[in-house]
Amino acid sequence: MKTLIKNAQVVFPEEVCKSNVLVVGTTIAAVDAAVQTRADETVDAAGLHLLPGVIDDQVHFREPGLTHKEDLFTASRACAKGGVTTFLEMPNTAPATTTQQLLDAKRALAAEKSLVNYGFYIGATPHNLDELRTARNTPGIKIFIGSSTGDLLVDDQPTLERIFAETSLPIAAHCEDEATVRANAARFQGVADVAVHSQIRDVAAAVTATRRAVDLALRHKHRFHVLHVSTGDEADLLRDCLSSASAGASAAAAVAARPWITAEACPHHLLLNVDDYARLGSLVQMNPSLKTADDNRRLWQALLDNSIQVVATDHAPHTLEEKARPYPNSPSGMPNVENSLALMLNEANRQRCTLLQVVHWMSEAPARVWDIVDKGRIAAGYDADLVLVDMQLVQTVRHDEQLTKCRWSAWHGAELAGWPVRTWVRGQEVFRHGRVSDSVRGGEAQFDHARGGYWATAGCW
Repeated sequence: MKTLIKNAQVVFPEEVCKSNVLVVGTTIAAVDAAVQTRADETVDAAGLHLLPGVIDDQVHFREPGLTHKEDLFTASRACAKGGVTTFLEMPNTAPATTTQQLLDAKRALAAEKSLVNYGFYIGATPHNLDELRTARNTPGIKIFIGSSTGDLLVDDQPTLERIFAETSLPIAAHCEDEATVRANAARFQGVADVAVHSQIRDVAAAVTATRRAVDLALRHKHRFHVLHVSTGDEADLLRDCLSSASAGASAAAAVAARPWITAEACPHHLLLNVDDYARLGSLVQMNPSLKTADDNRRLWQALLDNSIQVVATDHAPHTLEEKARPYPNSPSGMPNVENSLALMLNEANRQRCTLLQVVHWMSEAPARVWDIVDKGRIAAGYDADLVLVDMQLVQTVRHDEQLTKCRWSAWHGAELAGWPVRTWVRGQEVFRHGRVSDSVRGGEAQFDHARGGYWATAGCW
């Protein structure tokens, strides 16, 4: 199958320019094809922008065990609609993904059900170090340093030291200090106002755990990714870490002197804050919690100055009935894979950032952080994971139009400018103008950890 996408404004790593992209089979064959090139399908993309597919490196798709909230099929449909062509899914399912056998079972489920490309983390516990040492076919190890239940909570120092010292896969962590959260919860026991959630899971809880994890990564020279940074103080910590590593040294020497610490922010921490509890209640209850408008500003600045490198969703759906329970019995988390790109495109239209930056944060950077082979940019030889977007298209987010199984969005009623109109996964069209092709199946993302991560590949692949 040959597809020619002609006259598009193509978003390359360094520039946006009009070009014709030829797809042959699953691969981008040319990015400067002649407009007369013969193809099985020719798409005239005049007036539209062609982006590499979004790579969402933090989702919770709930299968197995919690499929009344979401499953791999429904979630991947939502991904296709939202321009997300690859997802990396977290281990806190039921059972939790803490062994190679359970990881392989998830991979088999995804091969049957997922419309887009996929990868799955292995979860750390206080007792599975041998599994973490030998894990394969995974982007990395996920540690819940706070904010988890059962065997996935790892907050004792000796266990954390051994994981950072004795494993080789990249590590990602949810950083909220469990002792701080528990002490705050005791102070606010009996308070039913959901807004207190941000006082229980406060700035100190986030900063304490992030500082602890960064220290582990620095001492053990281990690649580490800070998930869903929610505070400006964490952004300052990350900025200081980068500055101290590079002070007085060449770029190459700075990289050699430190591990590759990277971080991400989520749309809800960039665009929502504690003032939104009054309007949205438990719909915006999440872990880490919302912070202040000043934290929004500081997180944006950290993205713009590259102290934070990735934008991901932390898609974590619950039913509306579950979210409606009185606090603190309401669960934390919200869905967002089908609106995240539109939210960021809307910010580009508002000139808060550029389209090149959006593509870097949501496609190129996550591919580099997790060593994903042949994804994250539009270039000859790369996988044909592509999204055609209309930057002028204005649409309103509505609950009843969501494809995620939980069928709601915290952005219900928001009017956004800039939306995906067509999505291809490995050269197969999976979404076109509101309709998803349920017959398409994605493939497993391939990881080459010898690449060395984001900082080692900053200039080239």
